[in-house]
Amino acid sequence: MSLRAKLNDAMKEAMKAKDAQRLATVRLILAALKDRDIAARSETNKELVGDDDILTLLAKMIKQREESAAVYRQGGRPELADKEDAEIAVIRTFMPKQMDEADMKAAVQAVIAETGAASIKDMGKVMAVLKERFAGQMDFSRASAATKDALSGK
Repeated sequence: MSLRAKLNDAMKEAMKAKDAQRLATVRLILAALKDRDIAARSETNKELVGDDDILTLLAKMIKQREESAAVYRQGGRPELADKEDAEIAVIRTFMPKQMDEADMKAAVQAVIAETGAASIKDMGKVMAVLKERFAGQMDFSRASAATKDALSGK
């Protein structure tokens, strides 16, 4: 089942269960997805975005909410931070299991060996392969740091 179908099913289930928080979050995801579909549409391409793009969108939404929650906590608004955290929890239910630090480093090392990367100049090549294979499964800012460390010999 595609991720798009899972999102639509989740919206229906949230409606039936009268789960207002989950319903609102799933609707936010679907609205952002519709925006992405419209932006990707052209004269020659009428297809909807795929699961990889949806995972990228979900990761971006999580990052935005984490930043907002941090700002709300600093500003003394814990109730708004809790709302953001609740949205993050709902969004994460649609993401694949995240890699832990050890698995991420192992994946980075494997891709470095596979691509024959030898210096920081090859970092883009390594990151492209990681993003292709592990979309939605790892935090690419941490993976970028691990790749940089591995290629610089740290």
